[in-house]
Amino acid sequence: MLIDCHGHYTTAPPALAAWRDRQVAALAGGPAPARADLRISDDELRETIEPNQLRLMDERGIDLTIFSPRASFMAHHVGDFTTSSAWAAICNELCYRVSALYPERFAPAAMLPQSPGVDPATCVPELTRCVEEYGAVALNLNPDPSGGHWTAPPLTDRSWYPVYEKMVEYDIPAMVHVSTSVNPAFHTTGAHYLNADTTAFMQLLQGDLFADFPTLRLVIPHGGGAVPYHWGRFRGLAMALGRPELEEHLLGNVFFDTCVYHQPGSDLLFDVIPAKNILFASEMIGAVRDVDPRTGHHFDDTRRYVEAAKLSEVDLAAIQEHNARAVYPRLDALLKRQGR
Repeated sequence: MLIDCHGHYTTAPPALAAWRDRQVAALAGGPAPARADLRISDDELRETIEPNQLRLMDERGIDLTIFSPRASFMAHHVGDFTTSSAWAAICNELCYRVSALYPERFAPAAMLPQSPGVDPATCVPELTRCVEEYGAVALNLNPDPSGGHWTAPPLTDRSWYPVYEKMVEYDIPAMVHVSTSVNPAFHTTGAHYLNADTTAFMQLLQGDLFADFPTLRLVIPHGGGAVPYHWGRFRGLAMALGRPELEEHLLGNVFFDTCVYHQPGSDLLFDVIPAKNILFASEMIGAVRDVDPRTGHHFDDTRRYVEAAKLSEVDLAAIQEHNARAVYPRLDALLKRQGR
């Protein structure tokens, strides 16, 4: 079985963006749209999923995708907590509805209603709702709600603890995933995403979060940013900071996906990071959508890179299926209920 742990609803019906435009415009004055103002039928959802994500999943042999709202659309820097709360609720509902229409192909993951300077504890009710009402198997956690200005405390700060406590209670992991950058110094997908992956790992290295939350699990996307490439640097910094070896300090709780879009980079990931810490992912349809003229295949057809790597059958099966079941136990339970 091939499980993609990193999918976003990037092809949502235009009505969603139109509702968001009205919400943002209302911040300058005037009434905000109500949730009931957004009307998207099941047929409209099918029309956006079947020729896009579902078609590519079938072509690439992906059995199931963990499906969350579009990362760049989270835009937690816009408005205040009320703005983010309404927006998160709408986006989470759409991902849930897709999973209900295609229960054997998609499992829902939730965005949180984060807002700059607002206590992360305010996100707990939406987290709870998505798990208990929608059956969410994961959530996305934005370490920089400011949109590229990094005003939030590090992930090891105690202000995040209410979210972690609820995650541990539900035995649910988070993908550490930023949203749009409004800082012109950082291109959203080419710089901000990868910077955030690297920054999150370093924050975790500097702290001792998992001493307080030994069962907490965090997935760092996009192959971990610069982390695998600079593994020696991080090992050396851990020594300088008096931290244990990275395998002991972090790799019981931190995992990486395979959203690396060329073979040499994928091979490096597999060479440096233990197989038990790698989960298959493609992030399609996402940041990189074109065909690589050197290979004739889409850049984000990551299954090709995984299967071309020099992996044992055991490691390949772990990366493609078994690690996802272990890191996402609610997904594993869902699959078992389906007889898979």
